[in-house]
Amino acid sequence: MIRDFHYLRPQNLEEALGMLKEHAGEAKVIGGGQSLLILMRQGLVAPEYLVDIKHLDELNYIRFDQDGLKIGATTTHRALEKSRELAERYPIIPEMERTLASIQTRNWGTIGGNLSHADPAGDPAPVLIALGATVKLAKADGFREMPLEEFFLDYFETALEEDELLVEIAVPPISPRTGVAFEKFTIIGCDMGIVSATARLTLDEAGKCKEARVVLGGAAPVPLRARGAEEILGGEELKEEVFEEAAQKASEECEPISDIHASEGYRRELVRVLTRRMLKRAWERAAQG
Repeated sequence: MIRDFHYLRPQNLEEALGMLKEHAGEAKVIGGGQSLLILMRQGLVAPEYLVDIKHLDELNYIRFDQDGLKIGATTTHRALEKSRELAERYPIIPEMERTLASIQTRNWGTIGGNLSHADPAGDPAPVLIALGATVKLAKADGFREMPLEEFFLDYFETALEEDELLVEIAVPPISPRTGVAFEKFTIIGCDMGIVSATARLTLDEAGKCKEARVVLGGAAPVPLRARGAEEILGGEELKEEVFEEAAQKASEECEPISDIHASEGYRRELVRVLTRRMLKRAWERAAQG
């Protein structure tokens, strides 16, 4: 049962930040509510105030400029999935979004809410980290920015302060000869992934690996960059043996747990298999230009 709370509906971002400052420690932000309301029903959180930002148009956008891509926090997963320009410039994002939960969840859930919820098995974070995303955080007295990979601190814990709000995600342009691939393993297609792997590879003119990122979901308390695997790939002529070595390293670097969905050992094996598969797919996409 959800405990009684005060519902606040700010007219703009400035007013929302003022409400968070006034009720710091007692308020939660609600956008789509896909994650927060579940926690409230389970009695895991019981805020005195809910600050509803879903209707704030100033946080609902997908924009492109010379610095890359900007996504407002209240942009829905469905909007990201259906954006034609996004599909042309950053195709991995709509590709990932199509596999996220059900269409009902994608219609209502927001990208800012998903990231702020900080479920380590969430789909968007590994993809955005692989793309080098940063986040903008706002409070009544100003803004700050940080790499998305530093935003996550622990299971369901982020760098957000009590009176702070994630307002924007920024993604730099994708370099030429870069391929990105994402896949998750699920029991049922629309479920959250038990484990996911995202690979981004950039090739030099000789076809060797100029830059690599490997990011794992559901394999640690936070979305995890497999830096040891990335080091194996750097400067190499990419082939099956290199992919296998990097995938094995990723499986050793991860920190999975055993739960009702999968054992630690099974998750490690999934990391190895998915990482190898995504590296090969990213390489094929990079080689196509």
